[in-house]
Amino acid sequence: MLYHLLFPMADQFPALNVFRYLTFRTGGAIITALIVGFMFGPVLINMLKNRQSAGQPIRVDGPEGHILTKAGTPTMGGFLILLALSIATLLWADLSNRYVWVALGVTIGYGVIGFLDDYLKVTQQDSRGLSGKLKLLLQVAIALVAAFVIADQLPPALTTTLAVPFLKNLLLDLGWLFFVFAALVMVGTSNAVNLTDGLDGLAIVPVMIAAGVFALIAYLAGNAVFSSYLQIHHVPGSGELAVFLGALMGGGLGFLWFNAPPAKIFMGDTGSLSLGAALGTTSVITKHELVLAIVGGLFVLETVSVIVQVVSFKLTGKRVFAMAPLHHHFEKKGWAESTIVIRFWIIASILALAGLSTLKLR
Repeated sequence: MLYHLLFPMADQFPALNVFRYLTFRTGGAIITALIVGFMFGPVLINMLKNRQSAGQPIRVDGPEGHILTKAGTPTMGGFLILLALSIATLLWADLSNRYVWVALGVTIGYGVIGFLDDYLKVTQQDSRGLSGKLKLLLQVAIALVAAFVIADQLPPALTTTLAVPFLKNLLLDLGWLFFVFAALVMVGTSNAVNLTDGLDGLAIVPVMIAAGVFALIAYLAGNAVFSSYLQIHHVPGSGELAVFLGALMGGGLGFLWFNAPPAKIFMGDTGSLSLGAALGTTSVITKHELVLAIVGGLFVLETVSVIVQVVSFKLTGKRVFAMAPLHHHFEKKGWAESTIVIRFWIIASILALAGLSTLKLR
């Protein structure tokens, strides 16, 4: 909005020329989202506490300490992130850019699914929430629509292709399978972040780290000069996603202020499903889907731990981990919650650097 209102007046007021720069508008989006988070955080927490007398339902089969330390904490805090993200994006992004609307639409769409899931959990005081099949069906439907819109917007040479990290010239044309693959990336990332969200501050920091990496990737992929120099595939218009991802980072920081141990609020599925979908969508647009598996490697590890646990128990009747996802395994082993969270943040940072290395190692 500010871009459309102020940049056209740059001829009369040269100082307004700064609105043409993605870096300036990304910084503005980060600060705006952070301020919105600080402003509305206490209001939202008080409102949710009044409406959720029992707080988020705690898994009865989860770590014993959670029943004592986390009972009564309100959920749906992801709404704060979505509010900050939406306001900042609408203020600072170029709203004529289709990719911004796709990313924002998918994020809000998945947020609505998460909200319905959280609402049922709170009102019924049951940790199961929305039916798994219905939740998956809604996620797939939104992802497929987004995949078709993205494919329609991408340059013809990239429409249904998959780029392979470290190999500068290799593009695999997936044909109609691209839409299935793109939907799988969005749905998979969404649910992977959801599985990771189990301890205070555990999910939001790796999400912000990944968002920062993809903000840089989007900026570079959208710039013809930088993409040519780095020999990554140029996606015209994708640079505007840096503003969207900057808003996500700012909203995440605002939420973390209240989610830091001991958490005053949980993001719930409202936040985890939507944030994962945002990362998945931007990776599809920038043609860096496989890089997301590296940058978001922590989410992959958490998901794999659940898959391994389920398969092992069904085939052998034995569990590989004391409990899944992986962070609960370490809790069962006696690690302090803060130790697990900080060490997982370190792992996420290392994986982010590994993902960034793919931009140059070609």
